[in-house]
Amino acid sequence: MDDLAQLAGLIRRRNQLEQEISALIKRPAQIGHLGEYIAARIFGIALEQSAANKGFDGQFTDGPLLGRTVNVKWYARWECLLDINPLDLPDYFLVLAGPKYAAMSSRGQTRSWLIDHVFLFDAPQLVEQLRYRGVKIGIPTSVRKQFWNDAEIYPQQRSVSLLLSDAQRRMLMLFSSETDAKQPLIGAQSAMTSRTS
Repeated sequence: MDDLAQLAGLIRRRNQLEQEISALIKRPAQIGHLGEYIAARIFGIALEQSAANKGFDGQFTDGPLLGRTVNVKWYARWECLLDINPLDLPDYFLVLAGPKYAAMSSRGQTRSWLIDHVFLFDAPQLVEQLRYRGVKIGIPTSVRKQFWNDAEIYPQQRSVSLLLSDAQRRMLMLFSSETDAKQPLIGAQSAMTSRTS
């Protein structure tokens, strides 16, 4: 019973945070919507009014990709998998990803919402390369690690399709596992404060 009471309290705290996040981004606090919001703010993307828009989430509003459509993905771990609908391709896939995933049991693991890597794929070009290699395209699609490396724009600037400014790098760093490890949990900090007062 104690573990259920503790779990119920944690879920209430999570629900409260979800309400606060939803009020900020004006959409449900799901990783996909959050990824779109973060990407729009950092990369200058005008999001479509409908979150159910087919093929792309928005368009770049400046720089070398001005007017190009983009589908934003946020994966809690970098597992070399990408959801691709070949019938509704954007110009680009912008992928935010957490830490690299080493295949192991999920027991005791977390899928924290972190951004340790960012990749920019030319969508039609990627699909063409995958088809040439006989890769089955769908949800999800297994993409060779070399393609990911070639498309990386953060933290390593391997692709020159979109050069990141220092300001963009600083904004992405706010969501990295390195920064996350340095920040105390809000609930833990509150509990500590109430204990000492």
